[in-house]
Amino acid sequence: MSAETDLIKLYSARILGLAADIPHLGRLDHPDATVTRRSPLCGSTVTVDIKVADGKLVDLGQDVKACALGQAAAAVSGGAAIGATLVQIQTARDQLKAMLKGKGPVPDAPFDGFEVLTPAVDYKNRHASILLTIEALADAMAQTQTQDVAQGG
Repeated sequence: MSAETDLIKLYSARILGLAADIPHLGRLDHPDATVTRRSPLCGSTVTVDIKVADGKLVDLGQDVKACALGQAAAAVSGGAAIGATLVQIQTARDQLKAMLKGKGPVPDAPFDGFEVLTPAVDYKNRHASILLTIEALADAMAQTQTQDVAQGG
């Protein structure tokens, strides 16, 4: 009975609501960077397209093929990422990883919506799917920094 109760907590109404309402779904035309990440354990896949101006994320498109937890994480990431810098996104990624390992608090605002995923701490097999979108965003933002340097910007 305890395992069943834990699963009910894990797939709460809030998580399922987020999974059903992911912002910025779809692909962007002419993105500044595109990154696809896949979790080999469960097969979840996320592709993000981004546009960046003045070092900040200004537009986002995401194609999310993931479990409810991965979808909820994409919803939180998508809702918080617009206006964020590379450092803010990398910090959110690192804080989320620490939170999932049980070694850190919920990520700082505006990424504090990841709090909804704290019940997943005990489900290590779900962590990779939860991290897909924020890791893809961090990689894509880093690519735009590399492009700026390469172009002398």
